Amino acid sequence: MTDLVDLTYFTQLAEQNPADVCRRALCAYDKTAGTYAVKVWGRQYAVDPGKAKIFCVSPDHEPLHPYFDLFLVHYLLGAQEIQPAGQWISEKDIAGGATFFRGPHEIPTRQITARFDGDIQGFKRLCEQYGGTELDLADAAFSFLITPRVPVAVLFWEGDKEFPAEAKLLYDKTIVRHLASDIVYALAVGVCEQLGSA
Repeated sequence: MTDLVDLTYFTQLAEQNPADVCRRALCAYDKTAGTYAVKVWGRQYAVDPGKAKIFCVSPDHEPLHPYFDLFLVHYLLGAQEIQPAGQWISEKDIAGGATFFRGPHEIPTRQITARFDGDIQGFKRLCEQYGGTELDLADAAFSFLITPRVPVAVLFWEGDKEFPAEAKLLYDKTIVRHLASDIVYALAVGVCEQLGSA
């Protein structure tokens, strides 16, 4: 829901130079409609700063989890003109992350393990459906280009008699240049809930 996004952020976006936003975020701008077009996890989204609206325009896709709206506006505001570094980090590697990403901000990867415990092939199939690129990590792992400058990896370990199934998210190390920790959290929740309930 767009109402997750404070109106001040739409106002800030409306005040930005569209050419600058498009260069930084690798998106497009429709001058007539006054909207940004951004691909989010394979779905085409439109962001209308003037009307404070975000909507999925891909005819063959359902909208993503509402937290992606929050992530998307902040991505347009904060994306930097840099390429992914190709180096994965966890949320605990982000400055202050060991303290921030716990308690109410713990990444809910249990949603993924609850769905795919005992079904690693199902995990692989869903990740492939979402356009994931297989990685040689964990028992199964895939990377996703959530937006043009923000890759996220999802790792999955099968459970056994000694250890329960486990899932983990990793981020390209450049994520700290694009997003604040609370928006990384919103992105992570969106990914976990999307994969855990799709």
